[in-house]
Amino acid sequence: MVAAIRVPKTRRARRELLKHAPKLVETGKKTLILHGTKTSAVLNSVLSDIYHLKRDNAVKYTKKNDNIRLFESGGESSLEFFSLKTDCSLIVYGSHSKKRPNNLILGRTYDHHIYDLVEVGVENYKSMESYVYDKKLAPKLGSKPFFAFIGEHFESVEELKHLKEVLLDLFRGEVIENLNLAGVDRIYVCTAISPTTVYMMHCALRLKRSGTPIPRMELVEVGPSMDLVVRRHRLPVESLKKEATKTAEHAKKVKNVTKDPVQGRLGKVYMPDQQVGRLTLSNDIKGLKRERREAKKNKEHSKKQKVNPE
Repeated sequence: MVAAIRVPKTRRARRELLKHAPKLVETGKKTLILHGTKTSAVLNSVLSDIYHLKRDNAVKYTKKNDNIRLFESGGESSLEFFSLKTDCSLIVYGSHSKKRPNNLILGRTYDHHIYDLVEVGVENYKSMESYVYDKKLAPKLGSKPFFAFIGEHFESVEELKHLKEVLLDLFRGEVIENLNLAGVDRIYVCTAISPTTVYMMHCALRLKRSGTPIPRMELVEVGPSMDLVVRRHRLPVESLKKEATKTAEHAKKVKNVTKDPVQGRLGKVYMPDQQVGRLTLSNDIKGLKRERREAKKNKEHSKKQKVNPE
């Protein structure tokens, strides 16, 4: 039995649906963090640290999810439902099994459907709590990070190129045009140790005087740090990728519509020549009757003035 599609009946409901719909210029992406059927203590700490780094724009579910089976047909419906419910387009899913211990799946969605997936194994993990440093250097909530990808494998190995894209999308936050260097207080350093392993660490930036207008930067590890071993990955379908990467410049141009910073959206409407000069005016027009009455009154008034001169 196919469920009926419910159409919004109020303007408020339509506005809410438009907020969840894909846009040419997207706002900041939210992250959904989920637990699998079974997780380990290491994986729980990893998910908690990721949520701590993105807590200003993330949703975390702590209950176990038995119905989610990514990389399997039909095992994505529950995840897509949660993505639609929370309006999240980035996915972090953790699970643990004998075959794939400390398994972490990073994914993205488009229109609340799975876009791509990267599965990694977490090794040599050090949590944020294990680092000792001056708490004044702790990165502030909502600050913009630097990224450093070290190693030629990020350019030559397809799996690491894909992982690089997903990590950038996951931790960069909202895309902005202008940036104040004083607000940049963290950096993610990713080093390609081998074609399948990436060492990732999170550092705070300490600004020091250098005798020049540009300050000298020092890195202070604040955690977390871990080795990410790539296991499986799924690239997006080419047609879906073309649709998802559409920008405002490549959008379909609307004819005769322009945008003005003051007047807003302006449109031109084509009107054929009405040939007003050739139109014949009938005698039944109310405007003409009014003019005739006024002309008649003026004529009578002028006659009275001539008959009774002062």
